[in-house]
Amino acid sequence: MPAEPKPSRRKAWLTHGATALVALVIGAGIGGDGESGDKDDSASPAPAVTVTETAAAVTEAGEPEPAATVTEKVTVTPKPAKKPGAATTVEGDGQYLVGEDMQAGTYRTAGPDKGGIIENCYWARAKNASGEFDAIIANANLQGQGRVTVDKGEYFETNGCQEWTKVG
Repeated sequence: MPAEPKPSRRKAWLTHGATALVALVIGAGIGGDGESGDKDDSASPAPAVTVTETAAAVTEAGEPEPAATVTEKVTVTPKPAKKPGAATTVEGDGQYLVGEDMQAGTYRTAGPDKGGIIENCYWARAKNASGEFDAIIANANLQGQGRVTVDKGEYFETNGCQEWTKVG
């Protein structure tokens, strides 16, 4: 019976190397297929990812050879995040610059925040953020629901109110 020729070392390296490369490509495809579901709006670049796959090789005598290592460096550059625009809701006490902190338009509230000691909803439109009496364009104390229309460049102040939602 004729003896089968033993495969050459070069062929063994090529076979194992090709197998490792195919496994690496398939693994990278599976690992990078979907989205993570996280909503990260940062514009910083993602870190470089290094994947290492090792293939075992055997000599003609059946002893293990030094393993071949295939390394692939993948750098992912995310799309730039959209600059967030001004809000269409205002929640909590404070003073907001219309056009920067909140959009211009008409807002509605359900009235006073029920969790306060005194149920009173105060709002004011102002020309500037000075807090001076003469800066007030309009203001009101609400015991129930209310609406206010604010213009770009004005300041809107709210205290003791439920969330204001843009309706127009």
